[in-house]
Amino acid sequence: MKFITEDDLRDQYRKEPFIEYEVESDSRITPGARQFLADRKIILFDAENPRKKPEAEKQKHLPSPPVPMDLCNKRLCIRIKSLGAMFLTVAEEMLSRDILLAQKVIGLKKSFSDIKNSLEDEAACDLLVCEQCSGINENNFSEDLGDCFEITEFHIQLGKGKEIISLHRLRCALREMEFDLREFFSGCDDEKEQCEEMIGKVNQIINTLSQLICYTAGGEKCQRKI
Repeated sequence: MKFITEDDLRDQYRKEPFIEYEVESDSRITPGARQFLADRKIILFDAENPRKKPEAEKQKHLPSPPVPMDLCNKRLCIRIKSLGAMFLTVAEEMLSRDILLAQKVIGLKKSFSDIKNSLEDEAACDLLVCEQCSGINENNFSEDLGDCFEITEFHIQLGKGKEIISLHRLRCALREMEFDLREFFSGCDDEKEQCEEMIGKVNQIINTLSQLICYTAGGEKCQRKI
């Protein structure tokens, strides 16, 4: 605790006169120092007489108003439609190069559409079937597991580099869904379980894409960094 004395204030005033003085929260002012300020009609701001913040400054510290529910709903619907279109774009790009991979992407697109149906009907999401590998299993299939490995400029040089990048782009876009879902369900404690269920479904799709990326990159063995 620092004590501000009359001598401290006198020296400071001698160097540069002032008309107000504010005591820091970790400091205390002595009676003599307080009298020094009173004699010179210097305004004292301390714990008993705090400085009032301007109205504009108060507004800065106010919490942001919640986003209206209808706006959250509109944003989420647009996000789902946009991602649905991306699924179709990725599948179309693959049709002439790898029809089996394109069919798997279409299958994931149908699973993703189930999220929109669940929002409209307030029904439970149908879970995907987990095709286990050494890094992904039934216990962690619904969790955010990150990428199995980093996608770099090296992968665009592979024979199926275009497919790898397309799947990775779709996977990155899907990761943003968690934030949209949490914003949509924010403040709805009774629907928290439904929110987590939908995020788990998105994670299942992401993890399935990660497996497709591994297989497309030619990985007979799981490449997940554990």
